[in-house]
Amino acid sequence: MALSGMGSAGNVNPNKSYEVTPAPNDSVSSLSFSPKANYLVATSWDNQVLCSTWKDDGSTVFTGGCDKIVKMWPLLSGGQPTQVAAHDAPVKEVAWIEQMNLLVTGSWDKTLRYWDLRQAQPVHTQQLPERCYALTVRYPLMVVGTADRNLIVYNLQTPQTEFKRIVSPLKYQTRCVAAFPDQQGFLVGSIEGRVGVHHLDDAQQGKNFTFKCHREGTDIYSVNSLNFHPVHHTFATAGSDGAFNFWDKDSKQRLKAMARCCHPIPCSTFNNDGSIFAYAVCYDWSKGAENHNPATAKTYIYLHSPQEAEVKGKPRVTTGRK
Repeated sequence: MALSGMGSAGNVNPNKSYEVTPAPNDSVSSLSFSPKANYLVATSWDNQVLCSTWKDDGSTVFTGGCDKIVKMWPLLSGGQPTQVAAHDAPVKEVAWIEQMNLLVTGSWDKTLRYWDLRQAQPVHTQQLPERCYALTVRYPLMVVGTADRNLIVYNLQTPQTEFKRIVSPLKYQTRCVAAFPDQQGFLVGSIEGRVGVHHLDDAQQGKNFTFKCHREGTDIYSVNSLNFHPVHHTFATAGSDGAFNFWDKDSKQRLKAMARCCHPIPCSTFNNDGSIFAYAVCYDWSKGAENHNPATAKTYIYLHSPQEAEVKGKPRVTTGRK
């Protein structure tokens, strides 16, 4: 990978982020950083890969996609990829659960499957009410968003049973979920430019709220990605409006609104210490194939170095005065 600080015409890079080159030939479907080093994996629709995740030791990447299988790529050893999981429909989400030494995969076949890499068959298959659209793991908490706006919460200490099933506080289709770093709740983002903040404890329900974002006037854009900062536990949203913003859920404040790129941001992620925020800028198919022009469509991957003021939480405002 080469890094360049040069912006591109058409206001693709208004925040003057570092550009990662070369970028994939088609739209980016996922970005994931190694938990051990600044290695970034991008998956793209050019080979119909939808999702990716790293093993906790940073040695291996797992990818899943439209071919209904999950491959393991031993990056550090330079070995060939091997199939480690399979579904009956495209694989939308993959996550490595370090504490269980298992891979969990979520598919449009309406199942979650847990895989021991030493076995060809899943060690457990969990039925979902609908297709898996989003998944987040922060052991022992796992939250799955499905096509019918259900949010299914699992305690991974007893993964065979649902801990709680919640209808999304948002009225439209779920696009992304992110577990709180303290495992006490989760964020959910939808296609309507809104984020829900939800606590699991019934006694904390008064702290739940939703807020609008990624909107401009009457134009409403999808929230495509939610990422918690690994140190400050604030979070980033990225959307089809081409913007990414940093937020503090505890003080209910937006910390920083970044300048909008001229194309959507379909996915984003922080590196392991939060010093780099990676995001892709490309067509995200939210306006259908008829609005995609292969002749002019380009894909970009950028790296932003967040300043502390952008990502460090602020004290709660207790009075109306400043």
